[in-house]
Amino acid sequence: MRFAPSPTGMFHVGGARSALFNWALAEQAGGRFVLRIEDTDAARNRPEWTEGIISALAWIGVNGDSPVFEGPYFQSAYEEQHRAAVTRLLAAGRAYHCTCTRDDVKARTGSQHQGYDGHCRERGLTEGAVRYRTPDQGVTVVDDLVRGRVEFPNDAIEDFVVARGDGSPLFVLANVVDDIEMRITHVVRAEEHLSNTPKQQLLWEALGVAPPVWAHIPVIVNEKRQKLSKRRDKVALESYRDEGYLPEAMVNYLMLLGWGPGDDREIMPWSEMMPLFRLADVNPSPAFFDEKKLRAFNGEYIRALPAEVFAARCEPWLEPDWSREIFARVAPLAQTRIAVLSEIRANVDFLFLDEPVFDQPSWDKAMKPGAEAILAGYLARLETVSFDPESLKEALTEVGAEHGLKLGKAQAPVRVAITGRTVGLPLFESIEALGRERAVDRLRAALGRLAAAPAPTG
Repeated sequence: MRFAPSPTGMFHVGGARSALFNWALAEQAGGRFVLRIEDTDAARNRPEWTEGIISALAWIGVNGDSPVFEGPYFQSAYEEQHRAAVTRLLAAGRAYHCTCTRDDVKARTGSQHQGYDGHCRERGLTEGAVRYRTPDQGVTVVDDLVRGRVEFPNDAIEDFVVARGDGSPLFVLANVVDDIEMRITHVVRAEEHLSNTPKQQLLWEALGVAPPVWAHIPVIVNEKRQKLSKRRDKVALESYRDEGYLPEAMVNYLMLLGWGPGDDREIMPWSEMMPLFRLADVNPSPAFFDEKKLRAFNGEYIRALPAEVFAARCEPWLEPDWSREIFARVAPLAQTRIAVLSEIRANVDFLFLDEPVFDQPSWDKAMKPGAEAILAGYLARLETVSFDPESLKEALTEVGAEHGLKLGKAQAPVRVAITGRTVGLPLFESIEALGRERAVDRLRAALGRLAAAPAPTG
């Protein structure tokens, strides 16, 4: 896989999907997944950006812990081989020097959109940029495992530049040379690169090496069927990682963007998907990145975690002074209610804060006339009632009945007083986990806040 460091510090989910398809092939064949960093552009080459690529790949399991992984290699280390390839192409008459500028071409053709016209082909120049001499007739055929036979008329491929005037190679040639040097057998990449493939295949053949197996996998689109864009869509793999998506769920979901195992199952681990994967089964149609579906996948994976693993995965999102013992009491309840790990904080932070963080809309909704009586009545019982969920529920049911309210209505002000929100974990288990003394303090604090509130006007 070839990746250029990104100044945005972002690793695109499309790149992650391509990496997983390549990884599956490498594991099936007992081959190698080669990671190469395209670092010849100095403006885009910083160690932290390269580290971002390596870190993102490692998160989805593509890393050096496996004998399949090889690299990272850096394109800049192969400059000598790149220049040697340019020399070979020139010596074989497959390339030539050219001093034409874009303005020169425009002046001769009368169009700024016209491709290069071959003006320097027979001039015998010894300096200038180097262009590959594209055949004038016939077609270049790309046999693609996903798209089948794709023909490119040679007369529609201009003599393209492979090296600058200073001899430094361009990306199109450097990639081919690197692939040859690294004995790459399969190139699996995004559909958008298909247009570059005939040029690269011509270079493979000109350098005397059979081209690799090509496979251009479908573009990933949003709900409007627009290609995912970093300017418009949530595309950074890191953003999903930081939000609390599990790598297992992300891997599962990305593998299904354009491919399926052939049965009705969708939730399945890598160990089961990998042996079933076939490039020939990849659908060439655009693949819809459905974040809602990914979220549902993640929820399934969260619920399947062993309790102790779930607790460990939640740690980065918990309060600094969280208690493992207290969290363990409510973790099973939270595990069934969250879809991403970052949601755990809003569900359990009331347990670890001195005071709950009140959500003002929740407070306004719950603390209607009559709420004070419910809180006071429940406070009186809370100081003596047996402190288990069933007894706590029974006590509030009685308070509610005294004021003509069913339990659901009576719960609202108590829940907000205890947790700060109208939604969350089961109330009575939450009160039990909080403890009698802290629960009593919170009911008193809520009553004090109500008493201090200005009286409604009008």
